[in-house]
Amino acid sequence: MNNKFQLSWIFILSIVFLIGFSMMALLFSQNEVTAFDRAIIAFVQGLESPYLTAVMKFFTFIGSFKAIIVISLFTMALLYAVLKHRIELILFIAVLVGTPILNRLLKEFFQRARPDLHRLIEIGGYSFPSGHAMNAASMYGILAFLLWRHIPTRWGRSLLIIFSMAMIVTIGISRIYLGVHYPSDIIAGYLASGCWLAITIAVFQRYQEKRSSFRIDRNSA
Repeated sequence: MNNKFQLSWIFILSIVFLIGFSMMALLFSQNEVTAFDRAIIAFVQGLESPYLTAVMKFFTFIGSFKAIIVISLFTMALLYAVLKHRIELILFIAVLVGTPILNRLLKEFFQRARPDLHRLIEIGGYSFPSGHAMNAASMYGILAFLLWRHIPTRWGRSLLIIFSMAMIVTIGISRIYLGVHYPSDIIAGYLASGCWLAITIAVFQRYQEKRSSFRIDRNSA
């Protein structure tokens, strides 16, 4: 009953994220987020300084494909060798492999040009939704989900959530600060990854539930 309750909430979350992304996409397509985007960009870039630029370039690198690969390899080694939870590697890989594929499909569908207001770095490709935002949300979201059950203390779990949220938000802000994404790109990226995360976790939890039921039935036979 508890597992079914959890699955129901995960399913509801996926629907909420999907609706949120759809609304953001609709607002963008109708140019209803222009004022919002420009106001946030003006505020964030108004904080520009050499030190902050260096910090934001670091965080944008952390959210890059190369950094994600390195973090992913380390995490897979941890899950496989230390935690001994090898089945969770399937979920981890599915989330991280699916995220850039989904991002590419969405970008090709919407084909939004990147902002040209004030860029501190140069980058090509489309803008909506942000790949960095999606990568960060997927990476640190799935890490929080997988590590949560292995942390016994409340303060440890709180630190895990704070760290994950800080990384996700800071990587997103770095893209706005550097002038390569609109704020609506970042929000849409979070929502798209949230939906993808919820779906993959729901499938994983369902698989785990069936696996446990099969073991119980086999042992009782």
